Amino acid sequence: MGISPKAFAKMSERLSSGETRSPASGPANQSMGSGPVRILGIDPSLRGTGFGLITARGQKMEYLDSGTIVCPRTWPHSRCLLKIFEGLSDAIQAHSPEVCVIEGLFFAKNSKTALVMGQARGACMVAASRAGLPIYEIAARKVKQAIVGFGGAQKIAVAKMVERMLELKETPSPDAGDALALAMTFTLESRSRIAKPIERI
Repeated sequence: MGISPKAFAKMSERLSSGETRSPASGPANQSMGSGPVRILGIDPSLRGTGFGLITARGQKMEYLDSGTIVCPRTWPHSRCLLKIFEGLSDAIQAHSPEVCVIEGLFFAKNSKTALVMGQARGACMVAASRAGLPIYEIAARKVKQAIVGFGGAQKIAVAKMVERMLELKETPSPDAGDALALAMTFTLESRSRIAKPIERI
């Protein structure tokens, strides 16, 4: 029995979405197909959460949108977390991404700093999870290595390389640049046959 191109496309989308496998066994290398995918990258921070959206077609990447959700230092943490959640929810609603990539956990010397970062990261994950997005994480050092070629690169160096690779008219803000770099690294790593699988969280 034959199958129409439209029906085949729907089947491929269902299989590539990872619905048939558990989160723990769904590395991005296996779940991403070859068609266009909208990817949301998030660089969490209580006072300045960066987000960036791209469309990936194979190894080709196109810019969609980016920005920084800024919260004044006078605001209590609870108000910041709500703004982060609402800001990301708005971006998700506007662009309908299919995948979310968030910066991985890091070891902070100050326990209070680590706690606050964890809270901001949680707000980001709830916004993405509420929209039904699969969430992956990539370590900041790995992102810098993939985009700049040096794991200890500064934020401005990452932003400049993002500008060049996506052919932007201007350099994105440091936080938005990191978020775009996360989405770009996900694309490069998940479509690579030799890269270590990126696990879903």
